[in-house]
Amino acid sequence: MKKNQKIAFLSLGIAMYVVLSAFVIIPIINRIKLDLGYIVFGMYLNTFGIPATLVGFFGCIIANLLKGGSFPIAWAIGQAFIGVSLGYLLPKTEKTAFKILYCVIAVFIGIALIKTMIEIAMYHYPLNLKFASNFVAFIADTIPMIIGVLLNRKIKIIKD
Repeated sequence: MKKNQKIAFLSLGIAMYVVLSAFVIIPIINRIKLDLGYIVFGMYLNTFGIPATLVGFFGCIIANLLKGGSFPIAWAIGQAFIGVSLGYLLPKTEKTAFKILYCVIAVFIGIALIKTMIEIAMYHYPLNLKFASNFVAFIADTIPMIIGVLLNRKIKIIKD
C-alpha cells in the first residue's frame, strides 16, 4: 500500500471513530457510555497493525474535545497502549479466541489500570472509586473492540 493511501485510510478511520464516539451515544452509568468508536479502532488495528494506533489516539482526543471541551490525557495514553499492543498482536494472530483474549487484556490494562493510575496521580481521586468506574468503562470499551475485530473478518479493507 502506498503511503498516501495509508494516510487516507487512517484519516478515514479517525473520522469514523470520532463520529461513532461523539455522536452515537449509548449511556451506561454516570458519564460512562458504550464507545462505538472502538469498533473502528478494532477493525483498523486488526488490518493495519501499529499505525492504526493513531485512529484510537487522535479519535479519542478529537471526540472528547467535540463533546465536552476537555483534553483526555489519561484516555489518550490508555488508547496508545491499547493501539500499540493490539496493533502488534492482532495482525500476527490467526485464532479468533486469542484475538478476543488479547483485546480483553489490552483494554483492561489500558483503561482499568493505566487510565486509573494517571487519573489518581493527576486528580487525586480515591483508588477504589476510580478503579470501579474505569472497570465499567473497560467492559463498555471491550465489547465494541471485540465486535470490530470480529467484523474485520467479514469486511476486508483492501491493503494492496
